[in-house]
Amino acid sequence: MNSLSRWLAVFSIVGLAGVLPAQAKKDAPTIKEAPLVNPLKGESKTIDLFDGKTLTGWEGFEDQWSVKDGVIVARSTSPIKFSTYLLTKQKFTDFRLVFEAKLVESEMHSGVAFWGAVKPEVSKSPEADRTKYTYAGHLVMFPSGWGMYDLFGRNGLKVEGAPAKKVGKQHDWNQIEVLAQGNRVRVAVNGVAVVDWRDPEPDRIKEGPIGLQLHSNTVPQEIQFKGLKLETFPKEDKLITVK
Repeated sequence: MNSLSRWLAVFSIVGLAGVLPAQAKKDAPTIKEAPLVNPLKGESKTIDLFDGKTLTGWEGFEDQWSVKDGVIVARSTSPIKFSTYLLTKQKFTDFRLVFEAKLVESEMHSGVAFWGAVKPEVSKSPEADRTKYTYAGHLVMFPSGWGMYDLFGRNGLKVEGAPAKKVGKQHDWNQIEVLAQGNRVRVAVNGVAVVDWRDPEPDRIKEGPIGLQLHSNTVPQEIQFKGLKLETFPKEDKLITVK
């Protein structure tokens, strides 16, 4: 059998599974291959990050973040060179965050950032580029580009976005749960578990604020958030919104 015949035989066996996805899965570090960092110990308590009326406890650009009808509204009408965030004044390590998010305008994804730090110095001109509330750290993305990202670090993380895309809604409310413990991140979307990942480089994990993302963009965009209940040092080691 010549090389072409061998390739066609392999391709016919692989079929719908696809050669590239299989290779990506082979190359990606699995949860078993990453080091195990146990959850940290601390007081477990539930915090309403959003009071439904004001942005008390948060900081960000007031012309981009507001509250309307019990919802946090992120809105930009002019180009944004660097993604900007609405940041909690409190910092967290291990937590469970349950909230809802809706992409209203544009197709650009948003996300929730954590385990990092505010980094205005990512720009040589922080004032001109408005990077006062720019974040460097981990990001759970939604919708559009479902998956995870390491902001100003490793960039795209090897987390498959397809499971979330199957159950996520592009321009409607999505219920999202993020469970971050030790170096492990689990995510549920609309009651379905879609991410279970351990950071293979746990030294990158830092106590940091939670950040809601308004992505860099050249066109008008709007994303909305509501709920935003956070449990510190979760008592239960599982996703609670999974059906």
